[in-house]
Amino acid sequence: MQLKLDIRRTLTARSDRVKCVDLHPTEPWMLVSLYNGKIHVWNHQNQQLIKTFEVCSSPVRAGKFIARKNWIITGSDDYRITVFNYNTLERQHVVDAHMDYIRCLAVHPTLPIVLSGSDDMTIKMWNWDKNWACQKVFDGHSHYVMQIVFNPKDNNTFASASLDKTIKIWQLASSIPNFTLEGHVNGINCLDYTHAGEKPYLISGADDRLVKIWDYQNRSCVQSLDGHTKNISAVAFHPELPIIITGSEDGTVKIWNANTYSLENTLNYGLERAWTICCLKGSNMVGIGFDDGCVMIRLGKEDPTFSMDEGGKIVWIKHSEMQMINLKQLAIEDIKDGERLNLSVKGDTKSCEVFANTLAHNSNGRYVAVCGEGEYIIYTAMALRNKAYGSALEFVWGIEPEDFAIRESATTVKVFQKLTKEKKSFKPELGADGIYGGTLLGVRSANHLTFYAWDTLELVRRIEIQPKGVFWGGNGEMVAITTEESFYVLKYNASVVAEASEEGRAEDGYEDAFEVVGEVAENVKTATWVGDCFIYSNSLNRLNYYVGGEIVTISHLDRPHYILGYIPRDNRIYLCDKELNVLSYSLHLSVLDFETSVMRKDIQNAQQLLPTIPQSYYTKIAHFLEKQGFVSQALSVSTDPDHKFDLALQLSKLDLAVELAREIGSDQKWQQLADCSILSGRLDLAEKCYEATQDFGALLVLSSSSGNLDKVSKLAEVAHRARKFNVAFTAYLLTQQNLKALNILVETNKLPDAAFFARTYLPSEVPRVTQLWKAEQQKTNAKVAQGIADPSEYTNLFPSFEESLRGQKYLEESEKIVPASHYSTRTSNSQRNVFEELSKACTSGSNLEETRENNANDDGERDEQRQSEPQSTELITDEDIELDLENMNLENIDYSNISEEDLLGD
Repeated sequence: MQLKLDIRRTLTARSDRVKCVDLHPTEPWMLVSLYNGKIHVWNHQNQQLIKTFEVCSSPVRAGKFIARKNWIITGSDDYRITVFNYNTLERQHVVDAHMDYIRCLAVHPTLPIVLSGSDDMTIKMWNWDKNWACQKVFDGHSHYVMQIVFNPKDNNTFASASLDKTIKIWQLASSIPNFTLEGHVNGINCLDYTHAGEKPYLISGADDRLVKIWDYQNRSCVQSLDGHTKNISAVAFHPELPIIITGSEDGTVKIWNANTYSLENTLNYGLERAWTICCLKGSNMVGIGFDDGCVMIRLGKEDPTFSMDEGGKIVWIKHSEMQMINLKQLAIEDIKDGERLNLSVKGDTKSCEVFANTLAHNSNGRYVAVCGEGEYIIYTAMALRNKAYGSALEFVWGIEPEDFAIRESATTVKVFQKLTKEKKSFKPELGADGIYGGTLLGVRSANHLTFYAWDTLELVRRIEIQPKGVFWGGNGEMVAITTEESFYVLKYNASVVAEASEEGRAEDGYEDAFEVVGEVAENVKTATWVGDCFIYSNSLNRLNYYVGGEIVTISHLDRPHYILGYIPRDNRIYLCDKELNVLSYSLHLSVLDFETSVMRKDIQNAQQLLPTIPQSYYTKIAHFLEKQGFVSQALSVSTDPDHKFDLALQLSKLDLAVELAREIGSDQKWQQLADCSILSGRLDLAEKCYEATQDFGALLVLSSSSGNLDKVSKLAEVAHRARKFNVAFTAYLLTQQNLKALNILVETNKLPDAAFFARTYLPSEVPRVTQLWKAEQQKTNAKVAQGIADPSEYTNLFPSFEESLRGQKYLEESEKIVPASHYSTRTSNSQRNVFEELSKACTSGSNLEETRENNANDDGERDEQRQSEPQSTELITDEDIELDLENMNLENIDYSNISEEDLLGD
């Protein structure tokens, strides 16, 4: 049977003839060496050309990444090795390496060594740590050296292919070859070592149109592959998949099964002759170079093949070998979340007889089944002994430990009992594109997922969906169906199906068989169930779990990981990456059980589970309870003061919130508490909160709006000492402490403002302030300072100044601070005429206090008169202003030092 690898082209780039390609080990880059003397670097993820290097005017036949140095190294027909820094694009070194064209380069995986092969029939070893000194010359070929490859299983040896029809095996320590392999009848163009397994194999391609597989230990040819119609130009053992890839001048690339040597696939992209093939360890990507460009393809799936039973026994397949690991060997107390676990393989490895697409334990963990290449094999989980086998495209386990189903073809599904006994074969009505195990047997068709009962194969329910995966919970009730864009959580009502009659089943099965619990728009990669909690990893590399409509993130992962399973005794979820490195995260079973009970509204059981949960999880549980609407219970459980404070506010427990705010000591918490206190009418508590944060602005609003004169006065002094001048100034002004308000303006050097403030409220202070203002201006602009007039010196400029002084004294003796409740009966200051009030007081001869009281009583009458009288809307014209200026006495002002330029400049 064929491997049936999915082949997807990820990049096609047309260019001049491609002589060599190489793949970067960590970046999504493909290096392309061109016949026109250039090298290109393509990003095969976004299909963008990201870098171009001009090497020379001759063909560049070899190019390699040296990622640990951020280098690109090339060999070309100008006989030189050239080194570039691919970050700075700088040409860093040039070596005159050979006497003829350089055909190939090989970079040692660990040492600072590069090998070069040339048409001068030599191989040279270069050390970049020693200024690219040539440390050795390997001489033995009698024709062009076409390719050099290091042995991945022994980095001290390498092989070379030559047009002299031989392959030579060398050691770095000797310039004489260990031995020579002969068998091709024409020149050999290419070769490669196998990466996986224990087989000491090497592959070669030659101008005799044959591909040969060699056992380099026995020094013999074990197989010849015949299929190309022209010279073989490139060969490769894939480092991850059991395949051989060959390219030829006939324009085709062929994929062969590395175990059976059968031809799996032939690719032809219409780009003329194929010249080079490159594979990357740890990846399924393959780069291919042609006459007219290059292609990048992805072969098969890159997800690892593994399975773990409930006891922690892991079986995985790596390079066609089955390996076993037991997590019981771990010391749980030493495990930290997200750290790679140090695991050792248990016992001997076993070679897998098929290329596995799937690997799965049965329900009790006694057996493990492998399916691939159109076959399935059931092994015992302990010793990996064959128990049963057969033909199948897919394999799934049933609910009984020894029951399973296979998809035999696109139209036929078979169900087996007791491992070997065939129970029934049936043809699903809509075909069978895939099958899923679990409580019910699921069959996928083009646009539907159909569930059947295992025992009777009766149709239970057909759902219109295009599923990617089906995951059943351990209790057989909950099931998650994943698609490319989202997943759906359903609850299976087995009792409804059992009680329903045959007549009650519709065309699509029993309508009440499933109940939709929730839908989440996330792309699930791998998943498992723990109780009613659905744990999954998604396309954004997050590890989450879903319970009762809520999603909780366990961890953000730095790269794709795959869920192995959950082990209750460890209270940990285990995952692995593509390289099968295992890590884990703590996830307490009692927490999951508690959340499950809450979702089922079983509060009594949840309360019984609470004492079994470690204290470190209490805040997490409190957040969960809060989301479910159990705020009071969340407050009693939470151990986080910040969270308890928020819950106390939600429940309007302000006294508790005060205690928590003191414990936390955060201004933000006091501010939140103040806002809630105001909404609750607790102004006294709000005042304490503002005092704790020294929010003078809020205290001013609170004290002034409540009409508390003493608090406003006290606040003015406190704010002044704290240098909160805006609040202090406003508070002084509200309490009619005008002199203190003026002094704040002087203290803060706002002298122009102080001057106008004094002119309005305290005329007696105008001379003092103007002198200060003039002195300050004298420091920067003496001419401007001379323009500031002091009323005591220029009385002609202030005709009513003396009257203003008398008005100030009158107000200071007669004014009283009245409560805000009198606002409606008082005349506003903007409508009062202090001079008229003073004149009346002087004319009547009464004391000022009595006059002020009479004026206050007349305020209401004045308001009525003003409302009945028409308001003047006459505007001040330019002529009025000119007239006022003519009447001003300007004789005493000294203009001698002021020029026209100064006036214009000012």
